[in-house]
Amino acid sequence: MKLTNSIKSIAIGSFDGIHLGHQALIDHAEAVVIIERNYSVMTTGYRRTHYIDKPCFFYHLEKIKSLSAKDFIAKLSEDFPQLETIVVGYDFEFGHKKEGNTALLQELFHGKVMVIKEVKYKDISVHSRSIKEFIQNGEIELANELLGHKYRIEGDVVAGQGLGKKELVATLNLRVREYLLPKEGVYATQTQIANSWLPSVSFFGHRVTTDGSFAIETHILDKDIGVVTGKIELEFIAFIRENQKFEGLKALKDAIYHDIKRAKEY
Repeated sequence: MKLTNSIKSIAIGSFDGIHLGHQALIDHAEAVVIIERNYSVMTTGYRRTHYIDKPCFFYHLEKIKSLSAKDFIAKLSEDFPQLETIVVGYDFEFGHKKEGNTALLQELFHGKVMVIKEVKYKDISVHSRSIKEFIQNGEIELANELLGHKYRIEGDVVAGQGLGKKELVATLNLRVREYLLPKEGVYATQTQIANSWLPSVSFFGHRVTTDGSFAIETHILDKDIGVVTGKIELEFIAFIRENQKFEGLKALKDAIYHDIKRAKEY
């Protein structure tokens, strides 16, 4: 028997970020149907399942976007034959060219439709788009509060300038794809290496004091980690300072040591 044969309630959405609003939907359902639009940037692809402790089923938009609203509901009923309840957000749209809304969903689906009202936090409407703006503006602590968890990205360790270990401090250099990157500057972070989370301080931006190239660098606090290869994760805690140009490596090194001191306060 397929797992979907026993499921009676589902939450539907794109769920980029798995923020507080998404969690309000998920709390009311046995399982989650994720509409994969291929442009999620806060929790990409199957990484959404890291934050959802319920069965997740992916519908790829390219495969369903031509379905009418009626045909989409028919697909849900076919895929989940015991379906009794659908949980959606107040602004849910579905079907070809977004022809369907919550009112049409209630008309077409013969079971119960639960519409979750707008979720607000500190008078801020919780939406993926607003959280993205906060991340891009460096307001990482507020973004984390709206997410209900700390924002994370994943990247591959790559070779850097070789300047850090010789002249400044040792760093891991990352190549990051797909994820939304925060405002340029320095952040208090945690870095996951080999399943361990380590306190760190990370730089995102153009190295305006040295070669001018864009870099993502993270320094592990108070620990010599040796050679690291493969993928690592960064978890953002707080924004420390803007990216800025310094008059030489000594001034840059002094600033980095001050960044390290600040990062240890979190």
